[in-house]
Amino acid sequence: MATRAYLLVETAVGKTRDVASALRGLEAVESVDVVTGPYDIIALINGADMAVVGNVVTESIHTVPGVVRTVTCVAVGP
Repeated sequence: MATRAYLLVETAVGKTRDVASALRGLEAVESVDVVTGPYDIIALINGADMAVVGNVVTESIHTVPGVVRTVTCVAVGP
């Protein structure tokens, strides 16, 4: 069953554009928006299941230079 999640990303000072660009280059990332507020970026991730989404976050996103913290919000409805 496909899984969709919204990823809230906090970046290091001055790194938001670099992180957003790196996220846009990831296959599982459907959209990336730079936003105001406590987080700097909101990204939409799609994967075949929770394991795929989890791997994208931990292996592909947490390793991007400038990513300080993330919160993953899994969509539960259509």
